[in-house]
Amino acid sequence: MASEAVLKKKQAVIDEIKDRVQKANTIVLFDYRGITDSEAKELRVKLRESNSDYKVYKNTLMARAFHDLDIDLDEALNGPSAFAFGEDQIAPIKILSEFAKDHPALVLKVGIVDGEKADQAKLSEYATIPSREGLLTMLAGGMMAIPRDLAIALDLYSQQKEED
Repeated sequence: MASEAVLKKKQAVIDEIKDRVQKANTIVLFDYRGITDSEAKELRVKLRESNSDYKVYKNTLMARAFHDLDIDLDEALNGPSAFAFGEDQIAPIKILSEFAKDHPALVLKVGIVDGEKADQAKLSEYATIPSREGLLTMLAGGMMAIPRDLAIALDLYSQQKEED
C-alpha cells in the first residue's frame, strides 16, 4: 500500500492536470517517442510563443484526472503520452502538426477543442485552418471589398453620366 505522502503527491499531480484541462481551450495528447531532447526543447519554445505548453504525466494520473472531469480518453493513453494545452483553440494543434511534418516520430493521438473530442482526422482538419490573425485579415479584406466595389461602380456611373 502506498504511503499517505505518496498519495498526496499523486493527488496534487491529478489536481494540476485537472486545473490545466479546465483552463485550456485546447488539449492534445501526442506520442513523443523518438524525438530527441533538443527537438523537445524546440517544440516547447514554439508552443510557448503561442501561450501553449506541453507536459509529460504518467498515463494513470492523466486517466484519473480525465475520469474525474468526465472526459473519455482512455484509448489514447496507451504508451507514452505527452499532454499539450493552450488558450488558443487552434495554435497548439497547428504547431504540433507542423512539427510532426518535420519530425515523423511525433504522432498526434487525440484532442479536445472547446469541450469536444477530436480524433486524428479532426486534428488534421483543424491544423489547416488559418490563424486568428489570418482569419481577421480575410474578414477585413472581405469587408473592404464591398465599399471599394461600390466606389468603383459609382465612379463608372458618374463617368457615364458626364459623357451623356
